[in-house]
Order: sequence, then structure tokens, then C-alpha cells
Amino acid sequence: MTSEKRKIVLAYSGGLDTSVILRWLIETYDAEIIAFIADLGQGEELEEARAKALRTGATHAVVRDVKEDFVRDFVFPAMRANAVYEGFYLLGTSIARPLIAREQVAVMREFGADTIAHGATGKGNDQVRFEMTAMALCPEVKIIAPWRDPKWTLNSREKMIAYAEKHGIPVPASKSKPYSSDRNLLHISFEGGILEDPWAEPPEDMFVLSVSPLKAPDAPEYVEIDFEAGTPVAVNGERLSPAALLAKLNELGGRHGVGRVDMVENRFVGMKSRGVYETPGGTILYAAHRAVEQLTMDREVMLQRDMLSPKIAQLIYNGFWYSPEMEALMAFVDKSQETVTGTARLRLYKGSCDIVGRKAPRSLYDPALSTFEDDAGAYNQADATGFIRLNAMRLRVRNRAGLFPGA
Repeated sequence: MTSEKRKIVLAYSGGLDTSVILRWLIETYDAEIIAFIADLGQGEELEEARAKALRTGATHAVVRDVKEDFVRDFVFPAMRANAVYEGFYLLGTSIARPLIAREQVAVMREFGADTIAHGATGKGNDQVRFEMTAMALCPEVKIIAPWRDPKWTLNSREKMIAYAEKHGIPVPASKSKPYSSDRNLLHISFEGGILEDPWAEPPEDMFVLSVSPLKAPDAPEYVEIDFEAGTPVAVNGERLSPAALLAKLNELGGRHGVGRVDMVENRFVGMKSRGVYETPGGTILYAAHRAVEQLTMDREVMLQRDMLSPKIAQLIYNGFWYSPEMEALMAFVDKSQETVTGTARLRLYKGSCDIVGRKAPRSLYDPALSTFEDDAGAYNQADATGFIRLNAMRLRVRNRAGLFPGA
């Protein structure tokens, strides 16, 4: 009696690496491979990738359109948290990985498999994000990471190309692409190759989503974004689905060269890495969201949320989207956003994204209190005397005790 073959669900993109891995898994593990392709708005012909997976030997190839899930359940919550990694990175790749892994586990269960595989290397962050998510959602899952597998010998691009040619797997026209990239609806990232020199300026022909700010239109463009409870719902008065809204802002921001970032970041595994990112729509959203918060968010609530933002960004970057600490932190964020309803107006011009106006139906901004003109008794300036003296009390006591610098 012949035992049933092992089934492995591979996170598949259709590129050289995962195509080679697909064939290698078949040969190495004598297994049935189900190729899983997540449509995150990467702008590629996914039907072509599905067909390629089947030609390469996959028994099944599953394409899932998760663009709305991606923006609604991952991008928008990160934005409401004002999550920015190390001051610049809007987490475009990081935030996509838990969704891919979640759907990969779902496909694994649908096909009665018990194993997943991915093409992330042993040096990067993605291996952690994929596997941490999979284990959180399915504790008994088995994982194959070829780049860490002792049987794996294809540890260079040249070896993978030779393997692909031997097995009739189509190889990209350029065998020496000078960098790697990853794209979804939030961003596109570039790293490796010529970008490994942190002094070298990225070549202009590398960019995909945005024109050079130097070549952007000479006239600014204005955009208005409406928020309800911290979530963007409309652009220039037109209500749009989450994915359509982000795509619209990508188009507007890209036209004006908005959202380019060049940084050296700290990977979770311990090394520094140079990354270049294009995030036009996300850059606009973060700025607009902050503008509405300025009118609608209590000072102390904003302070607490802002203290949590770096930690939330770190958790997302390090692969802890599905963790109890993330659940607790995001519960606070969700509560903080209940009042964040209003409209932000921004000006896009040659790479800049400037807030030029904001309004809210339940604004905490009171012109009668903040005016420099006659406030008609709305504020008693004499009250400030006691306020200042009480706050200065501990400083005066410290000085009298001889503990003040220079005392």
C-alpha cells in the first residue's frame, strides 16, 4: 500500500527564488507542493505566476485577493497607532507578512497539509515574521525554511539560475539585477546589491511608484482626506474602500515624488541593513491622520499613544503582530481613536507633503481660548500665576536644599 505523499504549502511569488524552491522541495522531500500566492496589490500578473507554479511542478496553485484585508486590518491599524520604525520606515513589508502567513496557514488546513515553506533567508526579518505568525495561529505547524536547511546548496544567485535552467524554469531576462525589491499596495522596498554601499545614491531608474521630486510638477496639488474614528474613508469627498483609497493616494503622492525614504535600519536578527522605500500613499495618510488628531485628541491620551507608537512599530517589525502585548497595546490605540473624526487638507509639491488645514465636527480647539486678541473673558490670565507657582514649588525647594546646579 502506497502512503499518501506529504503536502507542503509554499508562499510563492513567481520569482526566481520561490520557483527554484518549489522544484527543490519536490525533489528533496518527494512532496506535493501547493503554491500560495497572496494578491497584496503588487501590480503583477498573478495568473501568470499561478500558471508558472503549476508548470514548475506544483499540484495546486492558490491565488487569494487580500488587498482589502491588507489595508483595512493591517495598514490602517498601524497608521492609527502612528507606528513608524526607527523614525522613517512605515513598515510596508513588515505589515504584510503576518497576513501572508495567516492565509498560508488557512490554505494548509484546507488541503489537509501540516507543513509550510517560505523563501526568506536566514539573515533577514521575514523568516521571523512568517514563522512567528504561523506558530501563533497553528502551534503544531511544521516549517521548512530552505535557506536554513542543511540539504540546501543553492546559496548564490548563480547556482539558482543554473538549477532553474537545468529544470526548465524561466529565468528573468536580467541575470544580474543590481538589487532586490518587494512590492504591495502600501509600498515598494529595495535592498541588496548596489544598495549595500550606504554612501551610494540610489539610481533614479530604480524607483517605480514615484517620479523624482526634481521632475515633479511645478504646481502643487491639494488633497483632502476624511477620517471617521481614526480610519480614512474618503479622498476629496469621494468615499472609497480601503484598498481603493490607498491606491488613489499612491497615485496622487507618486505624481509629486512624495514618500521616498533611504535609511539604514536595525534588523531583528542583529545586523544593520540599508533599505530604500517608496510609500507615497502611506506618507500622505500618516500626515493627514496626525492633522486630525491635533484637533480631536486629548493631550494626555495623545502623549500615552505616542509613547506606545515606537513599541508597536518594533513589534510589527519583529514579527509579533499576533501576540498578547500587541492585542493590549492596540486596544488602547483603538480607544484613543474614537474621537478622531474630521478632515485634513494637504499640499503635495516636489516631494513634500504639508498639512495646510484641518477641521473636525467635535474639535477640542477653541478659538476663544487660544486667541491673541480680546477673549471676552473666556480665559482669566491671572489664573496662570498660581499655576506657575505650584509647578515651580519643587524646583524652589530643590534650590533651597542646595541641590540645584550652580547653587
